[in-house]
Amino acid sequence: MSVATAMIIGASSQLSQALAKQLSAQQVSLVLFVHDPESLKQFAQSLPGEVSVYPLAIDQPQTLIEQLNQAWKQHNGAHLVIVNTGVNEYDPALPWLIDQQAINVNVMGFAAASQCVFKLMCEQGYGQLAAINSIAGQRGGPNVAYHASKAFAANYLQGLSMHAQRLKLPVTISDIQLGLFDKAVHLNTQLLLSPIDKVATQILTALKKGKRRVYVTKRWRLVAWINRILPEYIYNTRHWKPKKKRG
Repeated sequence: MSVATAMIIGASSQLSQALAKQLSAQQVSLVLFVHDPESLKQFAQSLPGEVSVYPLAIDQPQTLIEQLNQAWKQHNGAHLVIVNTGVNEYDPALPWLIDQQAINVNVMGFAAASQCVFKLMCEQGYGQLAAINSIAGQRGGPNVAYHASKAFAANYLQGLSMHAQRLKLPVTISDIQLGLFDKAVHLNTQLLLSPIDKVATQILTALKKGKRRVYVTKRWRLVAWINRILPEYIYNTRHWKPKKKRG
C-alpha cells in the first residue's frame, strides 16, 4: 500500500519522469499532469506503483485550476506536489509570440498552479509544494521573458512561504534552483549537463529535508553566487560596437 501521494504538474519532461521513477520506486502513489495524457500512457504503465494521469491546460489558468481541484478531490489530497512547467525559446529578433508564450506558461500558468495547490494544502493542513526553477531568474538575459519569469517564480514562492508562516501551517515551499539545465540540454554539453538521475536524486533528497531553496546540482551554488555579485559591466559582455569600414 502506498505511504504517500505525490503530484507532478508537467510530467512530460525527462526530469519529471526521472522524479516519477524514483518516487514510484519508493512506493509513492503518483498523480501526473500532462498536456496529452495518452502520450504518457506507456510510461505510466512501466512504473511499479500506482499511477494516475490527468490532462493539463497550463496556458488556460481557470481550466487548470479546475483540473487540479478535481484530481485533488479524487485522490483525497497529496503530500507532495512538484510543479515543473515552463517554456524557453530564443530568437535574436525578439518576436512577441515567444515572450507571450513564456508569460502565459511560466508566469500565469505557474502562478495559477502554485496558488491553487497552496490553498488546497492550507485547507488540508499540511503538505509540500516544490517548483523546478532556475538560476536564470537571478538576472536578466537574452531569453528576456524566460529570465524574468524565473525571477517571478522565485518571488512568488517566497511569498507563499511567508503566507504559510503567517498562518502557522506546516506547508513547506521549496524552490529548486537548477543550473543552466535548459541551456545544457540544448547545447548537449556534458560540462554543464549532469546525469538526469543524479539531478532527480538531489532534488528528492533536498525535498525530504524540507529545504526552502536548494541549488541542483550542488556545484551550481557557487556559480549562482558568482553570478549574483558580478558587476553589470562584466555580466553584460555584449558590447555593441559599429563595425569599422574597410578601406
